[in-house]
Amino acid sequence: MSDLTISIVDGEGVRPTTVEPGTKAWQLFAETPEVVAARIDGELKDLSADLVDGQSVEPVAIDSPDGLDILRHSAAHVMAQAVQELFPAAKLGIGPPITDGFYYDFDVEEPFKPEDLDAIESRMRKIVKEGQKFSRREISDDDAREELSEEPYKLELIGLKSSADGAGIEGAAEGASVEVGDGGLSIYDNLKRDGSLAWKDLCRGPHLPTTKRIPAFKLMRSAAAYWRGDEKNKQLQRIYGTAWPTKEALEEHLHRIEEAQRRDHRRLGTELDLFSFPDEIGSGLPVFHPKGGVIKREMEDYVRRRHIEEGFEYVGTPHVAKEGLFYTSGHLPYYGEGMFPALDLDGQEYRLKAMNCPMHNLIFRSRQRSYRELPLRLFEFGHVYRNEKSGVIHGLTRVRGFAQDDSHSYVTPEQAPDEIRHLLHFVLSLLKDFGLDDFYLELSTRDDTKDKFIGSDEEWAVATQVLSDVATETGLELVPDPGGAAYYGPKISVQARDAIGRSWQMSTIQYDFNMPSADRFNLEYVASDGTRQQPVMIHSAKFGSIERFLGVLVEHYAGAFPPWLAPVQAVGIPVAERHEDYLYTLGQRLKGAGIRFEVDSSDERMQKKIRTAQTQKIPFMLIVGDNDVENDAVSFRYRNGDQENGVPVDEAVTRILEAIASRAQV
Repeated sequence: MSDLTISIVDGEGVRPTTVEPGTKAWQLFAETPEVVAARIDGELKDLSADLVDGQSVEPVAIDSPDGLDILRHSAAHVMAQAVQELFPAAKLGIGPPITDGFYYDFDVEEPFKPEDLDAIESRMRKIVKEGQKFSRREISDDDAREELSEEPYKLELIGLKSSADGAGIEGAAEGASVEVGDGGLSIYDNLKRDGSLAWKDLCRGPHLPTTKRIPAFKLMRSAAAYWRGDEKNKQLQRIYGTAWPTKEALEEHLHRIEEAQRRDHRRLGTELDLFSFPDEIGSGLPVFHPKGGVIKREMEDYVRRRHIEEGFEYVGTPHVAKEGLFYTSGHLPYYGEGMFPALDLDGQEYRLKAMNCPMHNLIFRSRQRSYRELPLRLFEFGHVYRNEKSGVIHGLTRVRGFAQDDSHSYVTPEQAPDEIRHLLHFVLSLLKDFGLDDFYLELSTRDDTKDKFIGSDEEWAVATQVLSDVATETGLELVPDPGGAAYYGPKISVQARDAIGRSWQMSTIQYDFNMPSADRFNLEYVASDGTRQQPVMIHSAKFGSIERFLGVLVEHYAGAFPPWLAPVQAVGIPVAERHEDYLYTLGQRLKGAGIRFEVDSSDERMQKKIRTAQTQKIPFMLIVGDNDVENDAVSFRYRNGDQENGVPVDEAVTRILEAIASRAQV
């Protein structure tokens, strides 16, 4: 047989290479141990894959996104093997890689205890040390049923795949696409060094060559999870773990988790008395306490002023509307599961609004519009309600009732690119004012294989191209999000990284050619030639939701807000009770200058009061003793512990006001 010619694609470019027949992918990268898989003609494959003449082969490093998924998927298999070795009656669910880790679901008689996780992790280390080989083999549906006859959940997945006529079952179950791919089935055997079978699982792969290639892992926790994410199904036990290319990377990840726990806005919200979630009100429905209300008001005042400066007009709309309005907008047909059930009022069905745009459209349509009025920009703090599943509600970052700084720009098609530039500049400057300055953009487009999108191919192409062009102009990283668009049009999402590097979806800008159409709201303006034309509608939320943005800020700042946002900007601490009157008099002056000031007149000692102020993360402490009273001064202390004594009161006031005006962190 003649030699094979393949192309190796790597950082050096495309390199044609001649190899012998029967060569496997691993032989191309034997000198590069960080390579754990190969992308052959665009498809991820195990390193054990045989090469064919004319193929393009790209190495996949363990620290690449695909490599990390493969590492974590392999670790999930090792965990499942360890569980079944320790708990032979356990039945297998699914075990996909997820962001920063993996999980596997099990049907077991009793929930896993912490000591069980310790034992499972210990057994995993043994399996890793043995260097078991991940070996893939193709299998028919019938043979798979026979081999896995004692695994009811795997049998269900096989049945779903078969009923789809070989088209795959992606979307049929959370993570199921990891277990069963398009077309035929495959099983991965974990083989011991003598070739005997240690364990097997239904899976499409790929996997690492051997278990020994799993450098660092840790089991994190267990939790209950419904099979395939459906509350009607049986509740299984899910074990979460994490795996990394090096022990150092694992330690860094664990440190980030500790830091994230320290910054958890739910805990800090209670400690700083910002907000709560009373059971009597309901899950996902927060109430803001006075201190949280200060931050919320500052956010609202800021964004209201900025919208007016940016040419928006403030409007207001009700919380409920007749159900028919949301059929006109398309929300009930395409977003109905996210809306609360109908309310019967005087024989008519009403809905709590999940969005403000339908009502803004009615404001636009309330009278004839001229092209001279465009862009017409409408803005409100619209309180909306979304029927989120209980399992996804999370503090302020995923709630059922929230306020949006919601705006809609009505423009001519020719004006759309400039309006999107204007909105994107507005959004980025706003985020920077709140201390977020590390961004990337995500472009969400439609998925042509799904029917949840409306509008013509041409309209989608134009809208997507406009958003893409404007996003590219910013110079920021642009990440594709196929299928993530709203049903009515594509969108740009601004993703901001916080102080510890986590990404949060913040603001969105959406291009909508559907709602203004004759089939929906029939919005029109009179063009310069006297004809009636349809505007383009651009949706934009700068905070996204005030509640979620506030939750992100709590975690970004770890509760230590910059002075302009801090609920209490300065606290007066008397050395002794006789100094309190001086501080109350000083407080009138500070409050007159607009500074949020309190006096700690508790019976605690001075040092305890300082510790309390630091725990409450108050930016400035004004400590007063006898000398300060005599000299009209204070000891000026920052929350980081720095302190200057004998600072004149005028200077202290100026420092605080300058810190507030600059929006700087101290």
